[in-house]
Amino acid sequence: MSELQNKADELGGKVKEAAGDAVGNDDLANQGKGEQTASKIKQGAEDLKDKAAETLGKLTDK
Repeated sequence: MSELQNKADELGGKVKEAAGDAVGNDDLANQGKGEQTASKIKQGAEDLKDKAAETLGKLTDK
């Protein structure tokens, strides 16, 4: 998943959370919070994968 897709998912979660808060729908607000958290976890995993590939590349170039 790309960084752009993760940001879009995070934004969608923020919209759901705000909508849920606005209409008093705790389930929708919590779903939005969950989507934001999932997006951040996915982005962290992508960052870790990129760092691992970068480190491996540095090790194999020597």
